Amino acid sequence: MGAGMAQLEGYYFSAALSCTFLVSCLLFSAFSRVLREPYMDEIFHLPQAQRYCEGHFSLSQWDPMITTLPGLYLVSVGMVKPAIWIFGWSEHVVCSIGMLRFVNLLFSVGNFYLLYLLFRKIHPRNKAASSIQRILSTLTVAVFPTLYFFNFLYYTEAGSMFFTLFSYLMCLYGNHKTSALLGFCGFMFRQTNIIWAAFCAGNVIAQKLTEAWKTEVQKKKEERLPSIIKGPFSEFRKILQFLLAYSMSFKNLSTLFLLTWPYILLVFVFCAFVVVNGGIVIGDRSSHEACVHFPQLFYFFSFTLFFSFPHLLSPSKVKTFLCLVWKRRIQFFVITLVSLLLIWKFTYVHKYLLADNRHYTFYVWKRIFQKYEIMKYLLVPVYIFAGWSIADSLKSKSIFWNLMFFICLFTVTVPQKLLEFRYFILPYVIYRLNIPLPPTSRLFCELGCYTIVNFFTFYIFLNKTFQWPNSQDIQRFMW
Repeated sequence: MGAGMAQLEGYYFSAALSCTFLVSCLLFSAFSRVLREPYMDEIFHLPQAQRYCEGHFSLSQWDPMITTLPGLYLVSVGMVKPAIWIFGWSEHVVCSIGMLRFVNLLFSVGNFYLLYLLFRKIHPRNKAASSIQRILSTLTVAVFPTLYFFNFLYYTEAGSMFFTLFSYLMCLYGNHKTSALLGFCGFMFRQTNIIWAAFCAGNVIAQKLTEAWKTEVQKKKEERLPSIIKGPFSEFRKILQFLLAYSMSFKNLSTLFLLTWPYILLVFVFCAFVVVNGGIVIGDRSSHEACVHFPQLFYFFSFTLFFSFPHLLSPSKVKTFLCLVWKRRIQFFVITLVSLLLIWKFTYVHKYLLADNRHYTFYVWKRIFQKYEIMKYLLVPVYIFAGWSIADSLKSKSIFWNLMFFICLFTVTVPQKLLEFRYFILPYVIYRLNIPLPPTSRLFCELGCYTIVNFFTFYIFLNKTFQWPNSQDIQRFMW
């Protein structure tokens, strides 16, 4: 019976992957017919990849407007160049715009498979996770609108996702050297991916801390020791005391070091790169300055609430939240005041956000935040609810896992000055992988919503073009 179910799940998975790839190929064909020239950031990425394809790897050939490392171009050349020897195609065909874009479509197939393996590892059968739930979850995340759109353009998103997911999967299987190596590949696609390599190390640390914490709690229960620490933050103070005591043990620290040294080495490599490079960004740094932009965390909460509303938004959830607010009104009042202060003092508006009307964020900012100055403050209750709902959906994970995840989330979002939905893709996918598998009805609802959003996104991009007054180029709306 178990073997039969596994075989059936294999058929379902193959059907889902095949159908998704077929639809993607049809969409890719539509993109290729309509978009024959490089668009948006492709005007930097495609020529650079073509120079690499021609064998020009010198720094003098590097486009200074590119801010990421050359991982995308190196992998692309490694994937398309063999076609010259295998199929006898000319270099002009192999290094064409269409072929280079197709590399990301191949990455999307890899991402689909990795997502499925991650769902199987994080939510195994013995945890009441059905085959349909895992496959539907895989399909849903694979067509997540912000991620799926960039499978058809020559951007770093698909490759960055592939190596980060692969690194995470190897980490969960305990292959930490391989995980760190794949994390380095992800770093070569986008420098901020170093944070998700650190998250893999954090995953290992969280597991060890959870084991030690459970042992400590069990020991106190057996000894029937009364709780000395009391008050509203008693649990927090207990955990803080435990972390302090744990970190004072040389044995504990040496164990953690032996488990995580490949990631520590990778972080040292990153630090050396920052010192030699004089910063995280290469190329044009004027438009990519780091700052302390706390509201980015609130934007991510809203973004996650919007795309995961079948799991995060329900009458019962709202009722539970309101009861909790009333019960702990002083704490929530303080959180509200702090949030208002952070928005007031740390809201930054990037020049691209105000100037580039091809991105959806331009219209979100213009019609919500810019039109009504008070709106950014009025949305604080929504931010708090979204943050609480996200934390509540992750309560099946240990407190230490949550701590590691939110530290990485903070580190990857807050330093970004530009509000860009692409920056939220990886943290969203990591979050979505780790919430308990939702009921099938909610998954169908989520998949249906993603399908509708994708349909309108592609329809608008391909058909609703416009021109700027001072340019003859065709412009398109996109994420």
